[in-house]
Parts: sequence; structure tokens; C-alpha cells
Amino acid sequence: MRIAVYLAHPRPDSFNRALFDAVVEELARHGADVRPHDLYSEGFDPVLSAAETDTVAGATVADDLVHRHQRELADLDAIVFIHPNWWGMPPAIMTGWVQRVLAPTVAYKLETPEAEPHPLLNIKRALVLNTSDTSLAREQTTFGDPLEQIWTACVLPYVGVEKLQRVVFRTVKDSTDDSRTTWLQEARKLAAALLAD
Repeated sequence: MRIAVYLAHPRPDSFNRALFDAVVEELARHGADVRPHDLYSEGFDPVLSAAETDTVAGATVADDLVHRHQRELADLDAIVFIHPNWWGMPPAIMTGWVQRVLAPTVAYKLETPEAEPHPLLNIKRALVLNTSDTSLAREQTTFGDPLEQIWTACVLPYVGVEKLQRVVFRTVKDSTDDSRTTWLQEARKLAAALLAD
């Protein structure tokens, strides 16, 4: 199985990075063809240009790194996103990746503005791992968990993902070493489950 793993956190010593390393290692251990991407290390530019918003020609004017990511999508079976919850959103680099890489004519097409999207990818499984310093109760009652909506309603079903799991590790700021060890073990199990039939 071909699986891409995307990390969106600027610090190499972050718990997000530890999650990324654990997931990549676990997938490789189970024989997956893993394509790891640390978006900050790669220097991914999240800024969508005016030319790229042209829904007919936009996908052809992106930079080389965007084109490489787009070409890779066509070859994937599953996808993993790892990022913190910042202001109820993914980091800007991840949002930019979604906007630039999952472009019309690459990841989906719309026959009319009112039509349901027609996915153009073969990616049917996805795992989203988030970290947060907000309690579950506050996330649900005060904020309504906007990341849940972003990934499970707005982005991944749009491009054809049918089986999606999202897990939030919280609260990271005051977590113990034991908690982090347990979370990393859970992340490994979730990654391995992507490979199950």
C-alpha cells in the first residue's frame, strides 16, 4: 500500500514530529510504501497565487514542489495528516498545501457549482492526528471542534476518501512522559490499521 504522511509543525523537537516519526516507522515496518513529507523542511510555500485560482489552467502554473506533490497523489492508496490545532485551524502551511495541491482538475472536478464533487484520486483511507492544548469539553461546547468539520466534511470526502479516522491528543502542554508514550503507541496502532483489509 502506498501512503503519504504529511507533517505540519515547524519545530523538530515537537510532539507532532514524534508522532510523524512513529507513524512513518510503523507503516514501513508493516511493509507499506511510505512517502514522508515534513512540509516545513521541504520549504513548501503555502501561498496560493492568483494564477492558480484559475480552475481551468490553475493546476498547470504551480511551482515544481506543488507539481511533485500532485503527481504523487495519483499513486496513493491512503494519506495521513499530522498537525496541531492552532486557532481551530491547521497551520497555514497545511492549509496552503490543501489549497494548492488538492486543486480542481487534480483532486476533484465539479460539473456545475451546485453539483457534488467528482473525486479524481484513488485515495480511500485517511488518518488525521491532531494535538491540542484545549480540553475536550471546551473544544466541543465553546468551539464546536472546527478541525473535525474541516477534515471530515470539507476536505477529505471531497476528494474521495471513504474511510477516515481523526484522533486528537490532548492536552499536550501539560502531558507527562507516560502520556506521550501511550499516545505514540496509539498512533502506531492507528497507522497499522490503515493497512488492514
